[in-house]
Amino acid sequence: MDIYGLDFTSTPGRRKPITCLLCHVDDTVLHPDRFFKIASLNEFEVFLKRRGPWVAGFDFPFGQPQKLIDNLGWPTTWAGYVEHIATMSQDEFEAIISAYRQARPTGDKHHLRTTDAKAKSLSPMMLHGVPVGKMFFKGAPRLLRAGVSILPCHPTEDNRIALETYPALVARKWLDQRSYKNDSPTKQTVEQETARRELIARLCSAELLEYYGLRLDMDNDLAAQFIQDPTADGLDALLCAIQAAWAYTQADAGYGIPAHCNPNEGWIVDPQLG
Repeated sequence: MDIYGLDFTSTPGRRKPITCLLCHVDDTVLHPDRFFKIASLNEFEVFLKRRGPWVAGFDFPFGQPQKLIDNLGWPTTWAGYVEHIATMSQDEFEAIISAYRQARPTGDKHHLRTTDAKAKSLSPMMLHGVPVGKMFFKGAPRLLRAGVSILPCHPTEDNRIALETYPALVARKWLDQRSYKNDSPTKQTVEQETARRELIARLCSAELLEYYGLRLDMDNDLAAQFIQDPTADGLDALLCAIQAAWAYTQADAGYGIPAHCNPNEGWIVDPQLG
């Protein structure tokens, strides 16, 4: 099975593209193959049309918190409210979220989805800092328009499977809170490179089989690329691919997504969250 891991950005360009890693999973062995860069959202839409079957892990929130959906009176299904959002400009979407937050009391401005609380990930309402809200706005409507099977939000009979992934959750298993990347050259450190080197070594060890039921078959040149890139865009794409591959091995059990989860919110696939 083809497995893709995508390190997503809401404003891709030549300087900071969406980084995609193509892998193949054979039984319990994950084989990273090659990178390609997606330098625009139009190219991202073309990627989504690639012939299946494939399973892809995307590093952006597929949904918004149910509390926000209810309080704003958005449509009651994931496809419904994503279609509603798709009629807005980005400025309109951001203005709605900003006005909503401003009217909320301190401590209740950025809601979390159930999966965010478990994964210790940011609220998908965040528009600044790590702008995952903008990533949702740019990513979720394009997934819906592409007709792919979006789990658990909007499953279809299509053989292109889209899953939400969160690479930090993989990295924390071995690095805890240690930093391993930074986009700013002035903030890139030797300690971060050491952390990337350690993370790659652990991923290539038997510990990956223990956590994810997978073995990583990766050549030294590719491993060196992961270690040498201080932005870790490629490494994050690999971590997304690991989560997506694990979910694929759980296809008969709902791709590792709990049956009780709220499809309006979405779910990050990882054995830790099951």
